Amino acid sequence: MTTAIVPDVSTVPLRYSAPIGGVAGTSFKPEHLQAILSADRQRGFFEVHAENYMGAGGAPHRALEAIRRDHPLSLHGVCMSIGSPQPLDKAHLARFRGLVARYQPALVSEHLAWSTHDTSFFNDLLPLPYTEATLACVCDHIDQVQNAIRRPLLLENPSTYVAFRESSMSETDFIRAIAERTGCGLLLDINNVFVSATNHGFSALEYLAEFPLSRVREIHLAGHAEQADDEGDLLLIDSHDGPVADAVWKLYEIVIRRRGGVPTLIEWDSMIPDWPVLQAEATAAQAILDRYGPAVLVGDRHAA
Repeated sequence: MTTAIVPDVSTVPLRYSAPIGGVAGTSFKPEHLQAILSADRQRGFFEVHAENYMGAGGAPHRALEAIRRDHPLSLHGVCMSIGSPQPLDKAHLARFRGLVARYQPALVSEHLAWSTHDTSFFNDLLPLPYTEATLACVCDHIDQVQNAIRRPLLLENPSTYVAFRESSMSETDFIRAIAERTGCGLLLDINNVFVSATNHGFSALEYLAEFPLSRVREIHLAGHAEQADDEGDLLLIDSHDGPVADAVWKLYEIVIRRRGGVPTLIEWDSMIPDWPVLQAEATAAQAILDRYGPAVLVGDRHAA
């Protein structure tokens, strides 16, 4: 029996590939590997969930290494539990750092959410109250991550289904304060904005007007599902299982018209379609990016 040789990345310098500019990319799914490799090299990039590649080797890494030879990567964490009051899991952070060292991604991101409590792990990205105490905790955790990976982390705005009475600031003010205190960048998920706006009854356009767009370094677009809550009212779920909705495309165009082109990812994580379907979504995003040109460092409404 042959033992796989696992690369030691503990001392690998934490470099990263050059900025990728205003291009559209897609989530990488192993079932699309052959279609991607057999096609001409495409303009965009691929994003993977970090936790799917925290094993030492095997088929997942062979596939990702094949993709990384010709395409920039975006590494997207889903289990760091940045918003938890508990200390960060040091072993998980070390594995995350190892992936950054191994693949030198162009973008590295995580969620403004929590998913652990004591020894319990929840299969969800849970919301948090927007208070000074929570802000201090989140900033401390982001500082720890950025010190470990030695580069800015991009923080993604959440999709939410409940709000906390004890919140003392708006979500956009909370996110702006995090970015200002830690120097992190932001990942603006426009589908999350639309989902939360619908569920809570606020204006997505007003939210985006208050969002610190000048700090956005990546955008996510995705599909959502419609359900009914216990009162029979419309409830949107950030499901990532279908095409981007027309309303989300309209919000995206508004953002790009104001912000300029930044890397934009099409997320599609369940009910995975054939590769041409996913590619067509990325092509639609690229058309909007090309229409409005390169990124411009616009100031947000609250910039000094």
